[in-house]
Amino acid sequence: MFLSGKRAVITGSTSGIGLAIARALRAEGAEVVLSGFGDADAIAALRAELGATHVDADLSQRSGVEALMAGAGEVDILVNNAGMQHVAPIEEFPVDKWDKIIALNLTAAFDTCRLAVPHMKRAGWGRIIQIASAHSLTASPYKSAYVSAKHGLAGLTKTLALELATANITANCISPGYVWTPLVENQIPDTMKARGMTREQVIHDVMLVRQPTKSFVQPSDIGEMAVFLCRDAANNITGTNISMDGGWTAE
Repeated sequence: MFLSGKRAVITGSTSGIGLAIARALRAEGAEVVLSGFGDADAIAALRAELGATHVDADLSQRSGVEALMAGAGEVDILVNNAGMQHVAPIEEFPVDKWDKIIALNLTAAFDTCRLAVPHMKRAGWGRIIQIASAHSLTASPYKSAYVSAKHGLAGLTKTLALELATANITANCISPGYVWTPLVENQIPDTMKARGMTREQVIHDVMLVRQPTKSFVQPSDIGEMAVFLCRDAANNITGTNISMDGGWTAE
């Protein structure tokens, strides 16, 4: 197991994409630190399954991010996955939702990176993996905050890659299209309201309309890509934005 002795922090890892990444990294020997909300018994079961620790922190607040990183200790692999979404026309977009989406999807990633990098530099090895989105490369209506945050995350990643290029630390984005996760499922009611559509119409005519494969990305596939980016074979893959979107951004 090539990641034995490495510690990985994965934000938003109690479900969905983050949990799939945690499982994939643990399968290769990494020590896993979970972060995310959920039922206490379910989180306890995940801790037992993965031999993991869990830090309960609100990452939309800088103090929460700092608590997570302090609780995690020295981090070799950082996966910024935590995120939220809200769908509304710009003139109706709640400003508190804008603030929270930018804080969680972008500012938290900045804070985890600045706190993780000093140890990575001392260790002479590190991996920073941002779970961005097809929306880091393109846009959709009614998602002003999310699209802005994901474009910013892609820019942050490029900057990190350049700063850390000679330190044996890579920084990359994985940008999925639609993955069947709680985040995506929770978008459906808002999109139904915003567009006056049924649930089925939202899935087929909004979510998958731009995804040429007409199928959702699997969380486990994203986990395997994260594992690959940790391998020595990926030493010179840095500053990239890897699309896993069924061809969406090929158009």
